[in-house]
Amino acid sequence: QVQLVESGGGLVQPGGSLRLSCAASGSVFSISAFSWSRQAPGKQREWVATITGSGITNYADSVKGRFTISRDNSKNTVYLQMNSLKPEDTAVYYCYLAGSIGSRGQGTQVTVSS
Repeated sequence: QVQLVESGGGLVQPGGSLRLSCAASGSVFSISAFSWSRQAPGKQREWVATITGSGITNYADSVKGRFTISRDNSKNTVYLQMNSLKPEDTAVYYCYLAGSIGSRGQGTQVTVSS
């Protein structure tokens, strides 16, 4: 069973950048697809991005061109590089095995504010 730990969140000004990390345990990391989603207070959870085991990526329209999902199989880690951040990106960000939201970690808070 995979365990996921997100990190890298924080407070950033509009237009700034953050890189989130998701460290995973488990021997099947390199063949697994992972996703990031986010949830803001009072709003439904929103899918953000997915990366397959072969590195194919897909993004929500709201983040396309600003966010980049990547992975380092040697470190069992998935990343979410977030650039040109907007206040509406403020949320708790979770990573999880694609299609299995129940596998998510504790999440990491991202706050975009001046």
